[in-house]
Amino acid sequence: MPQDNYYNSRERGSGRRSSQGERDGGGARSSGRREYDETPRSTPRRRRKRRSAGRTAGLVLLYVTAVIGVSVLLACIGWVAAGDVLALNKAPKEITFTVKEGESFGDVTERLKEEGMIEYKLLFDLFATITDKKDAISPGSYTLNTDMDYRALLAGMSANSANRAEVRVTIPEGYNIDQIFALLEENGVSTVEKLRQAAAEHDYAFSFLQDIPLGDYHRLEGYLMPAAYDFYTNHDPVYALNKFLVYFDAQVSDNVREQVEATGRTLREILTIASMIERETTGEDRTEIASVIYNRLNNTNGGTQGYLQIDATLVYINGGKEPTEADKSIDSPYNTYLYKGLPPGPIANPGMESIVAAMNPDSGKNYYYALGDDNAHHFFKTYDQLQKFINSQERYKS
Repeated sequence: MPQDNYYNSRERGSGRRSSQGERDGGGARSSGRREYDETPRSTPRRRRKRRSAGRTAGLVLLYVTAVIGVSVLLACIGWVAAGDVLALNKAPKEITFTVKEGESFGDVTERLKEEGMIEYKLLFDLFATITDKKDAISPGSYTLNTDMDYRALLAGMSANSANRAEVRVTIPEGYNIDQIFALLEENGVSTVEKLRQAAAEHDYAFSFLQDIPLGDYHRLEGYLMPAAYDFYTNHDPVYALNKFLVYFDAQVSDNVREQVEATGRTLREILTIASMIERETTGEDRTEIASVIYNRLNNTNGGTQGYLQIDATLVYINGGKEPTEADKSIDSPYNTYLYKGLPPGPIANPGMESIVAAMNPDSGKNYYYALGDDNAHHFFKTYDQLQKFINSQERYKS
């Protein structure tokens, strides 16, 4: 019994243990499975972390490399750009650069690049915009070189620049005001329009102009004395004309004005006579022509009746063309065939020789003159003498 109980007990115990063992074993196995299942899960996770760290390090290295590369590139670009802005390491070159009237800033920049003064148009444009210097550029000719940085280039093309190119303009004797203005424009001193405006509207502080009203640019006719003048290109038109007037004032000195006063005529009248002499003379007969003019002015009741009949006055009013018979009918106070006496003002700008001749005419009694085949003037007292001479000359035969 005890034995049976023992075995029964063991069997029961064994059954319980088996059952518990199964539970335990099953639990252990289940737990083992969980541990087994968890192990493969946790191991790859650790491996993924290691791979992620490697990729991160690679990205960081790539980023650092990229930053360094970009920095180096930007530094190189910045150095090159700075070299252009500051005019560093450029080959020596000097040019005369002309900014044309009405030319755009873009066109100027394009030509600066073509001339080798700048390398980067966009950078130059940006610099000019930032420094507010785009509008400072003024038409004219300037001396520029590759030692000039952006700031110097912009300043060097302004109206007040010390780099403005100079030009010497020689005014021939007998040029009228329109011819002079055209010559100044041709040489880049100023435009005809600006010169006319300055002549008409500016009140120049010279005593010889005080009685001449403003409004018409011809008011300066006769006072722009022929000579060689130095101007800046794109010269201020007021200052350009003032150069002429300063020179005139120096040449027509107090001594000359005393001589003018002694003639009984005004300075303007003497200049008017001198201007006709200048336009008519061959260069050797100024006092003889002056004598004819005065003889005609004084002959109000004689054959010429006070009419000067100077062809040069017709040229003045017909636009510079060879005078014709039809021009003698042009209704203008400057037409000395139609109106007696002196024109209202000079018809050209005489030199000192003609001014002196106008004050000191020859003592002859001639009333007529004509140009011969020998290109010299011949003088006559009567109209018949004149006609006989004309008929003898080939130049007057049709």
